[in-house]
Amino acid sequence: MTAAAYNRILGANDRVGVGFIGYGLIGAQHVFDFKNQKDVDMVALCDVFQPRLEQGIASAGGRAKPYRDFRKMIEDKDVQAVCVSTPDHWHAMMTMMSCAAGKDVYVEKPLTLFVKEGRWMTQVARKHKSVVQAGTQQRSGKHYQQARELIRNGHLGKLLSVRMASYRNIMPGFGSPPDSASPNDFDYDMWLGPAPKRPYNKQRGIYHFRWFWDYSGGQMTNLGAHHIDILQWFAGVKGPKSASASGGRLALEDNGETPDVFDVLYEYPGFTSIYSCREASQGRRDTGGGLEFFGTKGSMTVGRGGFEVFPDMKVDPENLIPRFKGHPGGGPQATQRKPEAWTQAMKVPGSSDEQFDLHVRNFLDCVKSRQRPIADVEDCHQITTACHLGNLSLRTGRKLRWDADKEEITGDREASAILERPYRKPWDQVLRSLI
Repeated sequence: MTAAAYNRILGANDRVGVGFIGYGLIGAQHVFDFKNQKDVDMVALCDVFQPRLEQGIASAGGRAKPYRDFRKMIEDKDVQAVCVSTPDHWHAMMTMMSCAAGKDVYVEKPLTLFVKEGRWMTQVARKHKSVVQAGTQQRSGKHYQQARELIRNGHLGKLLSVRMASYRNIMPGFGSPPDSASPNDFDYDMWLGPAPKRPYNKQRGIYHFRWFWDYSGGQMTNLGAHHIDILQWFAGVKGPKSASASGGRLALEDNGETPDVFDVLYEYPGFTSIYSCREASQGRRDTGGGLEFFGTKGSMTVGRGGFEVFPDMKVDPENLIPRFKGHPGGGPQATQRKPEAWTQAMKVPGSSDEQFDLHVRNFLDCVKSRQRPIADVEDCHQITTACHLGNLSLRTGRKLRWDADKEEITGDREASAILERPYRKPWDQVLRSLI
């Protein structure tokens, strides 16, 4: 019996053995969520930072096997499913290696560091018949599903535009510490993995890795990925036709690289969208996050706390003409008819905790049924690609045109060349063995 076949067999009580890679901010959330599922065995946990490894083992109930090297963990026959909660630059490699080892995978978003990784991941997942769920858990929220049905059924009329935003104020930033030796209890070389070799800097490690291009795409791929996910899922599109971005790291006083002011305009088939990010200005409280959909009959705001529909008013065009004494057809006796709403107003609450729980539940159910999960790897590849296009437009300084079917940038060889980035040795050889 092959390793893949062995790991497809469920336990006596239909239980799923789960191993976790990474116990940081979101990794701790996933340990909590999986632990609360009655059919999960917390069998293993891996982290390259010893204090986090110890914390994770304790949080998982004390029985999970500890690992410092994820390769050893995915060889463990008790691990049927792997939860990847590492920095972004590791997501693709760990997912593909886990699939090749016969595991199913729950991988955090953003799915990839660069565009072509997503296609590789999809191909490897399909080759090994692995279930791969991305951590875009908003799809599992019941109010998101209800809102999606309203839009898909024309409740807002024809979709014209979508506005998305991520605003906060973290001035003056995170500081600019000097490079130094890495801590003795932190395996920095393994943490870097396929990323370029750099001197250790504490800002490049835990959490703040998000602000460096070597490991992440800033808030565009961090928070923006959630927004783009809902946009493309609601609208039923593979990706934008073009992306045009502006901004930069204009305010924060630290050694980060990704933009703190960022606006990207996307053109989709039949509608437009704009994503805005502010890291040094909170802005109005009612526009600090979430999405706003605009249609010909009204608009909808939707976020993790729920959604609300605002109907536009249907007005008789004749009533838009001013009525003056002596005006043909008008006069003191002219009356205005009461405008009617195009669509129905409504306000529906939501729950963030419910979304995490239901997303994990969907993954576990698909592990057993072998169905594709609600946030399948290919869907999330398309979503993350849109995020990358926004960043690539900013970094190249020009509008990029995208063929979503061919997954190609058209008419720009320079931009096309950076849809793929090299892996550091020996991980480049591992990649070649997988794809």
